[in-house]
Amino acid sequence: MIALITGASSGMGRSFARILARRGFDIVIVARRRQRLMELKQELTEKYGVRVKVLCHDLADPDECIQLYEEVEHANIDIVINNAGFGVFGKFTETDLDSELKMIDVNIKAVHILTKLFLKRFVKRNYGYILNIASLAGFMAGPFFSSYYASKNYVLQLTKALYEELRSEGSNVYIGAFCPGPVKTEFNSVAGADFAVEGLDEMSAAEYAIEKMFDGQLVIVPSLYAKVLSAAVRFAPTKMLLAATGKVQRARNQNEPVNDLETPVNNGADLKLRLSDEELQDAISGMYDDIKDINGLI
Repeated sequence: MIALITGASSGMGRSFARILARRGFDIVIVARRRQRLMELKQELTEKYGVRVKVLCHDLADPDECIQLYEEVEHANIDIVINNAGFGVFGKFTETDLDSELKMIDVNIKAVHILTKLFLKRFVKRNYGYILNIASLAGFMAGPFFSSYYASKNYVLQLTKALYEELRSEGSNVYIGAFCPGPVKTEFNSVAGADFAVEGLDEMSAAEYAIEKMFDGQLVIVPSLYAKVLSAAVRFAPTKMLLAATGKVQRARNQNEPVNDLETPVNNGADLKLRLSDEELQDAISGMYDDIKDINGLI
């Protein structure tokens, strides 16, 4: 069996590759940084005895997304994990437009293209797994992180819609969305953000995602904090939720980051997410008080 993982040079993508290699899957790893991919290939082949194919592509280019599919079109790919992505943090009027458009290309266009191409093939043979990496951000809007939140909303809602299309046709093909909160990866330095809530261990988060994927779960949320928040946003008034989210993401200065795409993604908006425990509690407590009031009216 073969799994294809994008964004595999670091973070969650690397963890997904290790977990599936340990389970005996041959692996196709995709990213821009060849040296990192070659190091991962050596690790996986030596440790687990699996075959590993390295493909270097810039998924910000739609043509390269199509080229990637064509390179593996005749391989018997069983699992596709659309993991590649990054964020641009800052006030919308200050963030760099080119960086945001590149983010949209990777977070939305690449996921759309690869999901469509592989899903058509999987449906035809009535078998396969597609796991799209969304985010807890996909459940809400995110002041100071607006484009990233919007991109993950797209991934989550697309995945849910495709799940229903497959279900209504009685297909055996799986599609699901993994929606973690902050995870301890390189993402923070890429986005120029230091999150107030401590991140999950990336290996543990990836293990949970794989287990739930094989269980057939549609929306995979790995932590109690993320589960509570994803449920709460369905009841909280929009303006109140926006105010709470904006306060949680109040910013301070940070040095400009370097990202996995080897281009700056935070030009003109060097900001940081960091609140004291008291500030975080204040930001969230009001939201839950309102939710209790709403529940009392239902």
